[in-house]
Amino acid sequence: MHQFEARLEIIGINPYVQVPASILQDLFTLAGKRKGPIPIKGTINGKSYRQTLVRYQGDWCLYVNTTMLKKSPQRIGEIVRLTISYDPSDRSVNMHPKLKNALLKTPAANQVFNNLIPSRQKEIVRYIAQLKSEESVDRNVKRAIDFLLGKDRFAGRDKP
Repeated sequence: MHQFEARLEIIGINPYVQVPASILQDLFTLAGKRKGPIPIKGTINGKSYRQTLVRYQGDWCLYVNTTMLKKSPQRIGEIVRLTISYDPSDRSVNMHPKLKNALLKTPAANQVFNNLIPSRQKEIVRYIAQLKSEESVDRNVKRAIDFLLGKDRFAGRDKP
């Protein structure tokens, strides 16, 4: 586990911190890669988080959302205390059975889903998996299928 302090900065509307190069090198070694998202965990000002390190315009950024740090967009410029380590734990999300059944019953939507980039597939699966009520699941499975068939938007996304 590495410790460091960093100034909270912003790209567009996204607060982030830069991770020191020496720590990045260790994370790359532990992850076995220098490309793609790197799963990490740690603390920010003493509060635990699970996040993903990503590269944006050549720089590796640790985006800081409001669940990690309350009112983070209003705190730009603040120095925060962080710990960080590579997180090899499984982060896969199981597809909700109702989404799986709907895809099987709608081959055209299933084909579009299978042709989506993996991160977009994961976004749809994760969105539906986190819903609490069966009514919400039913409503959003229908919306996801309509989205895949090019009929509507879903989860803030335009038609595929």
